[in-house]
Amino acid sequence: MELRDDWLAQVREEIVDPDREIVDPHHHLWQRGGAVYELDQFRRDAGSGHRVVQSVYIECRSYYDTVTEERFRPVGETRAVAEMARQTAADPARISGIIAFADLRDPKLDAVLDAHLEAGQGLVKGVRQSGACDPEPDKLAIPGRGAPGLYADPDFRRGLARLGERGLTYDTWHYHHQADDFLDLARAAPGTTMILDHFGTPLGVGRFAGQRERIFAQWQRDMEALAKCPNVVAKLGGLAMPDNGWGWHRAERPPSSDEFATAQGPWYRHMIECFGPERCMFESNFPVDRTGISYPVLWNAFKKIAAGYDEVARDALFAGTARRVYRLPATSPPN
Repeated sequence: MELRDDWLAQVREEIVDPDREIVDPHHHLWQRGGAVYELDQFRRDAGSGHRVVQSVYIECRSYYDTVTEERFRPVGETRAVAEMARQTAADPARISGIIAFADLRDPKLDAVLDAHLEAGQGLVKGVRQSGACDPEPDKLAIPGRGAPGLYADPDFRRGLARLGERGLTYDTWHYHHQADDFLDLARAAPGTTMILDHFGTPLGVGRFAGQRERIFAQWQRDMEALAKCPNVVAKLGGLAMPDNGWGWHRAERPPSSDEFATAQGPWYRHMIECFGPERCMFESNFPVDRTGISYPVLWNAFKKIAAGYDEVARDALFAGTARRVYRLPATSPPN
């Protein structure tokens, strides 16, 4: 995944509403395919003008412990990121939460969760085991690794319920055509707080290319139904990924915040209308969305999309919902 600093630098903007406090509840760190996006790179993005005061690291199969029993290998990621969080304790955008990976079907799930909690030093807030699965992975730039039928698996559902019993959240990422499966899952686990990442990833490539209006109409109905599940929270971001079909990563230059807000604003506003600001949080999904837009321009776009809401709603969208759902510290370090 190319980070393309020179390409992103073609669009520079003044920071909108620079004093607004932001919690970025969804970013990754990795060395992958020759591209490095680790702590120093994230610090530069998060410190590029907006007042990002906290962040949440989301599992992405980085830093695994390759010498231990397979079920415990993801604990290496938690341990490594907890150490990075210690290094960012004085940073404006300090890592204040970790969403780890665990296979919820594992009969020894509790032992794995215990290991994550110990390694996370108080930072582990939940688990992500993504359900993203498509029958044509070769058509996708970022094919999901979810097991077919995962959401309906009885063992998985037992593990999901166990997260709620232990006070842990569940994050997931899947594709728009899996919406009914996720709705059924959400209804089956009312005691677990479930966070839907990336709008449920409406695809716009492969067999879905050229069908945005049709997909948008169905997606709207799907989100209206899902929002009736009070245990579901929505992350608003991740629509700049190549597989969403906007094609920005192939353009001569990246979009401005105005172009982004005009193109994608209806998707964001529909989610806020369905779930309410108290169940929505803006997310960067960096470095993945960095393939299509820079960090300061992305958050400018979010601020423009949110400009029509009152101050209470904006506080929730940019920081309050993330803090509450992920149980993050209420205080922030000075900028």
